[in-house]
Amino acid sequence: MSRVTSADGTTIAYGRTGAGPALIVVDGALCRRAFGPSASLAKLLSRHFTVYTYDRRGRGESADTPPYSPAREVEDLAALVEAAGGEAALVGLSSGGALSLEAAASGLAIRWVVAYEPPYVDDAGTGGGAEHEPRLNALLDAGERGAAVKYFMKDMVGAPAAAVLLMRAMPWIWRKLESVAHTLPYDAAVMTAFRIPRPRFAAIRVPVVVMNGSRTDPRLCRAAAAIAELIPGARHRELAGQTHNVKPHVLTQAILDGAPAVAVRS
Repeated sequence: MSRVTSADGTTIAYGRTGAGPALIVVDGALCRRAFGPSASLAKLLSRHFTVYTYDRRGRGESADTPPYSPAREVEDLAALVEAAGGEAALVGLSSGGALSLEAAASGLAIRWVVAYEPPYVDDAGTGGGAEHEPRLNALLDAGERGAAVKYFMKDMVGAPAAAVLLMRAMPWIWRKLESVAHTLPYDAAVMTAFRIPRPRFAAIRVPVVVMNGSRTDPRLCRAAAAIAELIPGARHRELAGQTHNVKPHVLTQAILDGAPAVAVRS
């Protein structure tokens, strides 16, 4: 494990594997290097890239410094890009896709971005997206970490009640989710009330591929297509048979198919 120091002094833990052009995997909510898809993705992608996986601030072995702001997470990525040699591609999943797009819009030295299902589930402004962050903070202030995770999964993301019950029936998994529940408001802040920041994304000037699964929430499919339409030159791709929990080998192949040819180590 290695560490970089972000602009506000927060230490960010990361790992590196493989050889080739630098690629940073940006996790979604509740995930970190030791829990979630990034380890499997890194193993597959490392045949073609130097892959950097990291714990977003407040998670795993990374530190945290209040007050939180999405701009601080962009600064975390800037520190990682510098450690990766000064430029890198980004592969972001869920809210990590939104963060990756924000990093590109912020002018970091990003070669290209693949964003898988940024969860702009309230893009039409009808689902109370602006209320999510205060509600999460209220639950966490009351010490209700499990309730915050349940609210995120059921009310924010729209996971079926049966899926939430199944997760709660696996205490070894539920404890991992609760351990990073305090970072859920961070993801809510990154998601800009779960509405696409259209002028911001329209200013992106690097190659972007936005992906979604064919079996996912229709709101995520619509959001992916809308983002691709906003960003000049961006492409939209739907992965057959995939859900929000995309299979790593399917996403890896899609990344290799969608990345600029010069950026892939054969």
